[in-house]
Amino acid sequence: MLLTIKTTMPGAPDLGYALHKHPGRVQRFDQSFGTAHVFYPDADEDRCTAALLLDVDPVKLARTRSRSTPDFSLGQYVNDRPYAASSLMASAMANVFRTAMRGRCDARPELAATPIPLEIVLPALPCRGGPAQAARFFEPLGWEVSAVPVPLDPEFPEWGDSRYVTLTLTGTQRLADALNQVYVLLPVLDDAKHYWMAPDEVDKLIRAGEGWLAAHPARADVTRRYLANRRTLVRAALGRLADSEDAPEDALDHTDIDEEQPAATVPHATDADADADAASAHGATATEDAGATEDAAPVTLAERRGRAVLEALREEDARRVIDLGCGSGKLLSRLLQDAFFTEIAGADVSYRALGAAKRRLKWEPSPNASSGRLTDLFQGALTYADERFRGYDAAVLMEVVEHVDPPRLGAVEQVVFGDAAPRVVVVTTPNSEHNVRYEGMAPGAMRHADHRFEWTRAQFREWAGRVAAAHGYQVRHVPVGDDDPEVGAPTQMGVFSR
Repeated sequence: MLLTIKTTMPGAPDLGYALHKHPGRVQRFDQSFGTAHVFYPDADEDRCTAALLLDVDPVKLARTRSRSTPDFSLGQYVNDRPYAASSLMASAMANVFRTAMRGRCDARPELAATPIPLEIVLPALPCRGGPAQAARFFEPLGWEVSAVPVPLDPEFPEWGDSRYVTLTLTGTQRLADALNQVYVLLPVLDDAKHYWMAPDEVDKLIRAGEGWLAAHPARADVTRRYLANRRTLVRAALGRLADSEDAPEDALDHTDIDEEQPAATVPHATDADADADAASAHGATATEDAGATEDAAPVTLAERRGRAVLEALREEDARRVIDLGCGSGKLLSRLLQDAFFTEIAGADVSYRALGAAKRRLKWEPSPNASSGRLTDLFQGALTYADERFRGYDAAVLMEVVEHVDPPRLGAVEQVVFGDAAPRVVVVTTPNSEHNVRYEGMAPGAMRHADHRFEWTRAQFREWAGRVAAAHGYQVRHVPVGDDDPEVGAPTQMGVFSR
């Protein structure tokens, strides 16, 4: 398999300094599964191309395959690994270009720090999802992407295309960034790895993704594919990316960690009219939105949680709503799409999250802002009384309380139920009993790195009952997601009415 890196910068042969590989030499590097060769097909003053040729030894490769691999016996002899760029090429890159990928070039430090014109070509790349998937992952990084499908057989065009593409990336990038992006996205596009996924894979991903992955719009899909959907590893990586300074503000959402059901599920059809109302708010029929057909995508827990909150607000006839802990504005966006709600506001302690909410909602404060349904979007802490929290029919705390340190929870209770005192308060929080249904989740672990606690159903009911009695509310409990007969629903919701 082959990878070429070309530059047309002035003094193009200096590419050899950045790669730490001399243009006048052919170099060989032994790998556990074969041999990597680095050479330069051309090295003129105005153009220089470096090539990494990976020669895979089928016998060595067969020894690395697990006997649990499907079609193991045949797969030892018939597979595409020696010919198509994949995680094998990524491993060779990490071994051969290690120093370049770290951005070090002692001889030309300014070269390592400067974006240069690059063209990277992979003649045969497995790409699950086709050319559009390659564009989806590379274009947000500033690349011009050409992904040309490779036909199954040029002699028989009616057979159609294979799952391989010839990928050409053109752009101006730091060499280290370019190498790390290709290193990460090769196995992501192939959606397979040739070795066992250990916990240190998270460190590799975070290191290689520094400066670009946290801000990538498809970072969740990149992370899941790179880590082979190992839930524990994916959860840890997404938590670390959310804490990154490079992360966009929506990475700070309280529900950023995936909590999809272990199997494809659909919303409970306990109230057809309510389902139709929720669906119409999003431009779909109840039948379409509930995934009534076999081909429909499963509805995620985050989607079902948002629907449940809107349904509760409608049942309580709460038209003027403030979202406390609004994050990047996902619930606010839902509220704005539904004409039932006449006045909407959001507050969050994170300035960065509010910036993302304002961009999502295209909201700018102005003298006429009060004339719209989104009347305010402001920074505020739930541990301090704030007059801006007052005056609404309902306050929503969706996946918020579990992010509060337990000693400060009493202050939140007093601010929301005592000082702001809306007619309705809707609180959602994870049900810790349901965590055993998440594959690979360690006993006692929490769903998000920032959670300070997660309540059982009994603990949530005890807290809700105490708070309701202290502040003159009644509370009803609503399960969100499939209500498992043994461990309950994944999310628990309390609807407090004063």
